[in-house]
Amino acid sequence: MWMFGLMSALLLTGIPVPPASPADEIERKIAALLRQMTLEEKLGQLQMLDGDVDGSYRPDHLDLVRRGLVGAFLNVRGARRVNELQRIAVEESRLKIPLLFGFDVLHGYRTIFPVPLAEASSWDPEAVQRAASIAAAEARAAGVTWTFAPMVDIARDPRWGRIVEGSGEDPHLGSVMARARVRGFQGHDYSASDRVLACAKHFVGYGAAEGGRDYNTTDMSERTLREIYLPPFKAAVEAGVGTIMSAFNDLSGIPASANPFTLTTILRGEWKFDGVVLSDYTAIEELMAHGLAADGAEAARYALDAGVDMEMVSRLYSRHVPQLIKEGKLSMATLDEAVRRVLRIKFRLGLFERPYADEARERAVLLRPEHRAAAREMAARSIVLLKNEGHLLPLSKTVRTLAVIGPLADDQRNLLGPWSGDGRAEDVVAILSGITAKLGPTARVLHARGCEITDCSSREIAEAVRLARQAEVAIVVVGESAEMSGEAASRASLDLPGRQLELVKAIHATGTPTVVLLVNGRPLTIPWIAEHVPAILETWFAGTEAGHAIADVLFGDVNPGGKLPVTFPRSVGQIPIYYNHKRTGRPPNPTNKYTSKYLDEEVTPLFPFGYGLSYSQFQISHLQLSRQRIRPDESLTVSVEVENIGSRTGDEVVQLYICDVAASVTRPVRELKGFRRITLRPGEKGRITFTLGPEHLGFYDRQMQFIVEPGEFRIFVGTSSVGGLEASFEVVQ
Repeated sequence: MWMFGLMSALLLTGIPVPPASPADEIERKIAALLRQMTLEEKLGQLQMLDGDVDGSYRPDHLDLVRRGLVGAFLNVRGARRVNELQRIAVEESRLKIPLLFGFDVLHGYRTIFPVPLAEASSWDPEAVQRAASIAAAEARAAGVTWTFAPMVDIARDPRWGRIVEGSGEDPHLGSVMARARVRGFQGHDYSASDRVLACAKHFVGYGAAEGGRDYNTTDMSERTLREIYLPPFKAAVEAGVGTIMSAFNDLSGIPASANPFTLTTILRGEWKFDGVVLSDYTAIEELMAHGLAADGAEAARYALDAGVDMEMVSRLYSRHVPQLIKEGKLSMATLDEAVRRVLRIKFRLGLFERPYADEARERAVLLRPEHRAAAREMAARSIVLLKNEGHLLPLSKTVRTLAVIGPLADDQRNLLGPWSGDGRAEDVVAILSGITAKLGPTARVLHARGCEITDCSSREIAEAVRLARQAEVAIVVVGESAEMSGEAASRASLDLPGRQLELVKAIHATGTPTVVLLVNGRPLTIPWIAEHVPAILETWFAGTEAGHAIADVLFGDVNPGGKLPVTFPRSVGQIPIYYNHKRTGRPPNPTNKYTSKYLDEEVTPLFPFGYGLSYSQFQISHLQLSRQRIRPDESLTVSVEVENIGSRTGDEVVQLYICDVAASVTRPVRELKGFRRITLRPGEKGRITFTLGPEHLGFYDRQMQFIVEPGEFRIFVGTSSVGGLEASFEVVQ
């Protein structure tokens, strides 16, 4: 009222009144709606219901929409279906409030890009942003306005199936990729016809599930929470993400979907996030299974009070909040604030002005040739060359007889990976098809499955061996099925499933030069393959254009430049294993038993974080620091020269790590603070410069305050988290 009075006074005195900003206008409209809404209608805005797997809605949904008792739908998609429900909402409901339509568009809608862990292997945020923007354009054309992505959980345990959905183990790389994906999905204005509302998930600590077992408990210090698991979420908020999804897990005794410290103190208070927090699927109802809530009413109270605005699928808010308010256990102000956030998002999406999907546009946008071309390029940029003994790769296109063997060689469905949107197996280029198309009719391409992913007979292996003996080169395609990665897909073993390793050994024993292609969504334990097979490509679940992209790399049309975003262990017994560990008081020393190591296993990884080879060779030199001493509030630049000393144009990812030598709180052996992927022709040199500022050098002290302490810092610049050029500088008071 005071603002209305002030505006009236200004008008009476003749002083010009500035027009209301778009944000102010939205808030005015929200306030007007809130004044008209019944309690039942308010709770309707906080309810998300699920459609069927095929994208259809259920008959009972129509009446709920008409009565204003639902605010959003999960999985309902397709422009026609979306418009049918939206028309009821905006033309037949009392307040004409449009609906949100959400769907898991993690790495493509119809054109499927590589899984997110693979995209992170590109170390190319611009390419990742482009992939997300194409996914957004296709999804919005199909009536989807909200994607439950990006998944930004840091994951240090590859047994956890959902490691495939994120960017790996490092908070800096994870933060860069989080920003890229948010910007790709939302653009500068997510009300645009080719953008969708993004949702950073799962807030927070979900990736630290004990034993790598999905939905399991997490327990960590506040320092670990702030330094490892929160940074990608903060980056997403800084990039303007519209929504956050609360996680399933217990977080140090308080389930994440009822945790006021993370949801309110940090997210709302420290980060000033004003978007919507959505629960994960029935996560509020699961507060009872956690043992936090005695009944549904308590679960609803805990979640809404903590800051969860919208409930996915379960209906505890609508059932219990009226009585909780009547009893004084919840305030109307708390409810109104949650409703305000939901309405704000709908206004920002432009749904009140443009609620309907363009059905003609849907047909024109999905699976465009340029989208497939981008997916092919992204898949090739995501491939990591793990080994290339004797320069076996790239293969010559003049090869006369080639054997392509393995359960995933002529597979289409599994190449889509988990959470593959509306991707269809029939759209996928299988690896065998990509190789055959690359070589053309002059080559003889032999094929045998050799075994199934989880089972096989000796006869199948014998047939594969017979074909391998006829070939100049054998390509063996092994790995996981898509169902072995993703949600509820934890694995106690990371070995190749079934008898696939036996197949690889049998093909290798023929003496035919052998290339192993890995198709998977997590690090696998492959020590025998790493030791014996001359060439290994990590191709991940590469999506719609997998076969073409992999053939591009196999035959040298694309020089691989990907790097691992996560450490590959030698065995499960090494887990958790990650590069940025603490130093310990007794670092590993093979000559001293009483140091931190194993009796029966190496302490080093099979392949370290940041690792990846090329068909070319690169040399990094001339490491220079702009200053040797800086104050805590100052910055310095670090530069190196990179030269392609090989015979092929190729990419190198130059990585910058720091180590705080001595601090009041112990620091990791190394921390990634910068990287850049650069393309160089043979003999070409380039200079790369990084800037290190307080945000890179600081940490949380004993009072949990972010500070930069005086002292010595070491710099490492190289091509992985191991080795590299070294220098040092000092922070002084």
